[in-house]
Amino acid sequence: MLDRFFKSDTAKLCRAHQAMPSTSGAGTFAAHARVGGAWLWGAMAMLATAATAQTGVQTSSAANKIDADQDLHEIFVTATSRPEERSRIAATTQVIDRASIERSSAQSITDLLAENAVGFFSEWTAAQTSINLRGAATDGQGRDFRSQVLVLVNGRRAGTANISKLSPSDVDRIEIVRGPSSVVYGSQNMGGVINIIMKRGYNAQGNHVQLRGGSWGLYQAQAQTGGTNDRLDWYLGVNAGGRDSYESGYGSHMSNTSWERRGVAGALGLQLNNEHRIDLNVRTDGIFNAGFRGSGANEISKDNRSNRSLDAVYEGQTQSGQASWMVHAYRVTDIDEFNWASPVVRSGTSAVPGTKRDYNHRQLDATGVRLQPRFELSDNNHLLLGLDWERSKLRSEREREALPGGPTGQVAPYDNNQTERVHALYFEDAHNLLDDRLTLRAGLRKTWGKTHFDPTPNLALQQASSRSYDAQTWSIGAVFKATEDVNVRATASTGFRAPTATELAADFTAVGGGRTFGNASLKPERSRQIEVGATWQRADWRLDGALFQNTISDRIITISRGPNTNTSDYGNNSADIVARGLELNAQLGLKQALGWQASAPNVSLFGNAYYHFEMKDKGASAAVNTNKVQRMYRYEVSSGVRYGQGTEGKTGAWNVQLAALLRGPMWYDTEEALLIPQGESSSTFIHRKGAFTVWNLRGSYRLNKGVELFAGVNNLFDKNQHPIFIAIDQGANCIADSRFQNGGCGTSMPGRELFAGIKASF
Repeated sequence: MLDRFFKSDTAKLCRAHQAMPSTSGAGTFAAHARVGGAWLWGAMAMLATAATAQTGVQTSSAANKIDADQDLHEIFVTATSRPEERSRIAATTQVIDRASIERSSAQSITDLLAENAVGFFSEWTAAQTSINLRGAATDGQGRDFRSQVLVLVNGRRAGTANISKLSPSDVDRIEIVRGPSSVVYGSQNMGGVINIIMKRGYNAQGNHVQLRGGSWGLYQAQAQTGGTNDRLDWYLGVNAGGRDSYESGYGSHMSNTSWERRGVAGALGLQLNNEHRIDLNVRTDGIFNAGFRGSGANEISKDNRSNRSLDAVYEGQTQSGQASWMVHAYRVTDIDEFNWASPVVRSGTSAVPGTKRDYNHRQLDATGVRLQPRFELSDNNHLLLGLDWERSKLRSEREREALPGGPTGQVAPYDNNQTERVHALYFEDAHNLLDDRLTLRAGLRKTWGKTHFDPTPNLALQQASSRSYDAQTWSIGAVFKATEDVNVRATASTGFRAPTATELAADFTAVGGGRTFGNASLKPERSRQIEVGATWQRADWRLDGALFQNTISDRIITISRGPNTNTSDYGNNSADIVARGLELNAQLGLKQALGWQASAPNVSLFGNAYYHFEMKDKGASAAVNTNKVQRMYRYEVSSGVRYGQGTEGKTGAWNVQLAALLRGPMWYDTEEALLIPQGESSSTFIHRKGAFTVWNLRGSYRLNKGVELFAGVNNLFDKNQHPIFIAIDQGANCIADSRFQNGGCGTSMPGRELFAGIKASF
């Protein structure tokens, strides 16, 4: 029965169901947006009988035929919510498949995405990161409600934008959609979507155990089992690991950078018949006792961060395949526990006593349902309808203990308590023309939400209230198959992010003593994007390029009440962020491309890159020295070569992979307390952090059919750098102001790191 399932259209969808594309393009947006808006409404009328894609997990129909033997690397689901060939999607897509994950030395999802040049990753600590993708950014603490890049797990909201808390051990693949995709996904995806797809029994069969050890006490252990039996398939994976504090490339000990990880993931699938399937997925993943050095090289603060979820999915279709549907119910809990302290805080230009302990517990619980019916109205028309509903509850508590002479009393937590209900109706329509050489797409989404500001501990003068909002977003696109090898595409789309209760009604005091107030008149943030691209692909190589422009408006920011105060208010920035750029992705198998004999070595080249022609913050203060978008690389290149001998998986097979990551210049108004003029010329100075390159080396050898040995070196040349911090470890030449440090002088990323391990399969 299961064999029949794997050969059916339903199986093809299930096997691909969590992949997603990304978008990119270029041009002057204002004119194109007016044309695009008019085209959208015309397309809606003309294509009322047409059909389109689906998000997340979805059953297939006869209209969605994909070769059962086709490489899943070339199939996407995320962008259009149905499995499609990447070359036929009107967006720029990027896939990190299982082979790439297994060849990586990444210790978190952040590491994995960073080494593939997905975008800028701040990498504050092992437990915290922020992302910038096409000018849109996530919140540094991982609050997904405050983020402009949407993180998904198995096609639904992960509940966190802090991907550093997530481990890659149970991940099957990651798909990235660049640019707004709000027709299918709603709020938060103004810069793109990152969909983390977990392993299942039908695609991760067998039993595997992997052990790895390395520098600074690194240990990692992973075990998994998966299989199928008639109609049933299952998967179970467990992982645990940790590392002590590392040393920088300069050679100093970076205290308070240790961490521990652990997680469990399970999946159970039941194929009722060729048309109906049920899936259950449960997982928990987290990083614990992780040092949080922050901008002051803090040697005291620790974080515990975890994310867990339960998913139930029912997929079905009619026997004719002309109608199919998916119902996805989920429950997500995301927890951030800050065990912080700041013995010294800044008050104006003076250092004053701070806190011995500053504990903050934040928990987000979200329950949701996604219903997506799809119809094949004709051989050339496919229609996706969608209904999303979600209720979420955010609760925080905070307790601080001051040092003598420090701040008195308790203050509100960093996030106000809130309850949000949101629902949306949407559709996407696709129409094939010219013997399927041309595909036109258009979609429209209407989102309604209501945010309740709930009683929050220690929040003075609070008044419980609620605010409703609604947003309309759209997308249009076209793909033309110019030749058998070349596809060209164009798309335009919009996105939004609704204000949170904290932004609407905040009154909180940060660790450093700053106070921020909310603004009940905030408007949602919005983005508008246009892009064009092309794919040139053959069996042994693939080249993809895209030009894009993304414009972000009505950004919700904090506005200082003056240079002599430490008080701010939330407000909308009246000026836009504009990001224009070029993105490239290339893969080349030299052995196949050059027609070498079977006994010849296996040599392949791979690379991802982007360059931003423009990254302008039109709302930058006149007092600063640049209008560049902050925490965003001008350019980034990830490239490498893989050389090996023998058939993969066979005894004696080996390979060596050398990869380099060039991180281009970045601009940043740092939160670090730097010396003036040694560190910065003024407190409003925007730093330009220069480009640097990190090299990683990894090799493996197949000892026998079931045992593989591997080893590697990260940061091969012992580079002393960090993606975001200005005051890196420089010994006596420290540019940080020691009066405001709560630890060492500057923070660098790990220096040269060695590791080795063994993987056994049985």
